Formats: sequence, C-alpha cells, structure tokens
Amino acid sequence: MNKILNNLIGHLAENPRKLFLIDSLGAVLTAFFLFTIMRHFNEYIGIPKTALAYLAVIAVCFCFYSSACFLFLKRRWALFISLIGFANLLYCVLAIGLLIKYCHLLTIIGTAYFLIEIVIICGLSYIELNAAKRNKKKAADN
Repeated sequence: MNKILNNLIGHLAENPRKLFLIDSLGAVLTAFFLFTIMRHFNEYIGIPKTALAYLAVIAVCFCFYSSACFLFLKRRWALFISLIGFANLLYCVLAIGLLIKYCHLLTIIGTAYFLIEIVIICGLSYIELNAAKRNKKKAADN
C-alpha cells in the first residue's frame, strides 16, 4: 500500500496539472452534492441549509483556484499545490467543527457523508502536500 501511495505521489509530483485537475473535479463534485442534493434532502442530512450553502461556496472557490492553476500555471507548482493542500485541510477542520456544532441535528446519513468526505479530502491533501514537497525538492536539485 505504501509503495502504491509513493508511486502515486511521485507520478503526481511529475504531473502537477493532473493534481489540480483532480482537485478541481473533486471540488465541483462536493459543491454539487452540498448545494443541490443535500439542500433538497436536508431532512435526511440534518445540517442547516445555510451551512451547506457556505460549504458549497467554499468548494466552488477551491474549484476556481484549482482550475485556474490547471489552465494557467506554468511554474512554481509546489507553492500553489501546497496552498490548496492546506486549504483542503482547513475545509476539513471546518467540516469537523460543523459536525460537532450540529451533532444534535445530524442524521446517520449526514454524519456518514461528512466523515467520508473528510477522509477523502484529507487523503487528497496528504497527496498534494507530499507531491508539493517532492516537486520543490526536484526544482531545488535542478
């Protein structure tokens, strides 16, 4: 498992545009789920619609950032990958805070969705931060 993860990080460090594409697609998927599906089925989720809308807006901002990096960035990849990696971690902290704040309202489905999302985003953030570190080291070696 560790070898597979190291190979993935190495591949994405060599191809940082793919990492930004993955991040932007994940962010748009998150925004879609939060703003459309989860707001319409709020009684099965439990978190207030306004909190879901704020999380969706953050995800849209992350999508624009990653898309812009994917389309326009030509160098200094490590800095921009690190920024989105840390931003994703902050999003996870915010989501955990909302889980705690609204634990009395959350349903099992809502809790499961947010915990799965947090695990996926933390995993992506781990990959991003390690790919940025490798990319930075490679740039320093050249």
